[in-house]
Amino acid sequence: MNSANSNAVRIDLGRHSLRDANASLQGRNGSGESGYFRVVNPGGAHAIACGLDAPVEVDIMGHAGYFCAGMNKLARIRVAGNAGQGIAENMMSGLVRVEGDVSQCAGATAHGGLLVVGGNAAARCGISLKGGDIVVKGNVGHMSMFMAQAGRLVVLGDAGDSLGDSIYEARIYVRGGIGTLGADCVEKPVESIHLAELRKLLDQAGCEDVDAGDFRRFGSGRNLYNFKAENLDDY
Repeated sequence: MNSANSNAVRIDLGRHSLRDANASLQGRNGSGESGYFRVVNPGGAHAIACGLDAPVEVDIMGHAGYFCAGMNKLARIRVAGNAGQGIAENMMSGLVRVEGDVSQCAGATAHGGLLVVGGNAAARCGISLKGGDIVVKGNVGHMSMFMAQAGRLVVLGDAGDSLGDSIYEARIYVRGGIGTLGADCVEKPVESIHLAELRKLLDQAGCEDVDAGDFRRFGSGRNLYNFKAENLDDY
């Protein structure tokens, strides 16, 4: 991220409303020409930098509340702190990087792009993921990747209970321990194609010194795609 760029547009949430700030970030106030923004005094406000659809860079200098960087498309957004529930929810493309911890449902329903969490992620990380990628450098909470359909989650730490419950074709890589696996989530072999994609994701997340060979892979056992009476207790 280009937080030191001298041409950055400074947006002070201590002086301006969130509505005006997001309008500036979205270019409606004509201040998006530089392509670089620096948001100061965020104060944990909700929905900062939502709905961006241009290749701009945004540095949020502090903690963010719920749904920061939601519906992101093309933009590169950094949170120099922690973020609340739903960070990068429904992201389409671009990069969202959080230096601290994040709350529940990080990256929920994301169709594309990359979310990098420098700390830990709470419950339901990657819920209903539809094609985006998430790299968490710490731990993830219970029910992470619940009903994830496509995309990948990489966890450098541990994963909580019910990991990958009712997962479809998404892939999960975990370096640490696993609480329990969710319904129809099974461990799968790590082959050369998986090592290659994992190496690429780790490099993109700034984890060049992490060995891709240290991870285990998890995915769908493909037993819940169609209703079967004998699997009733698993639904």
